[in-house]
Amino acid sequence: MGVQSPRGGRLETSRIPDITVLPAVQMESMIDREAVIGWDESPPLLVVEVVSPSTKGEDYRAKQWEYCFLDIPEYWIVDPLENQVTVCTLATREYKLIELRGEETIQSPTFPNFKLTAAQVLSRKL
Repeated sequence: MGVQSPRGGRLETSRIPDITVLPAVQMESMIDREAVIGWDESPPLLVVEVVSPSTKGEDYRAKQWEYCFLDIPEYWIVDPLENQVTVCTLATREYKLIELRGEETIQSPTFPNFKLTAAQVLSRKL
């Protein structure tokens, strides 16, 4: 699932997050077309990026700026290199960041019933 995103001064580029969460109605509307969320559509509820050595700078800087610009309300950076999950929540045109490790529970404003710890997300045994 792609998300149309501004990059390098170009508006026709897209990002493909590792996980994209949409309302079911929006997902159903994309069945018979290209799986890219455009500028004129509601943004995803949540995007998740998993950091690798080659994407670390992009995940923490460029993508964070782009997802904020696109009004994506929640962005998670799952970083097995640093053994942490960073939850970014949109607040007045910028993200508020909370870094979580070990048994700290992820608090999602978008999904208040979601109850996993950073260790559970990082363990890949969900």
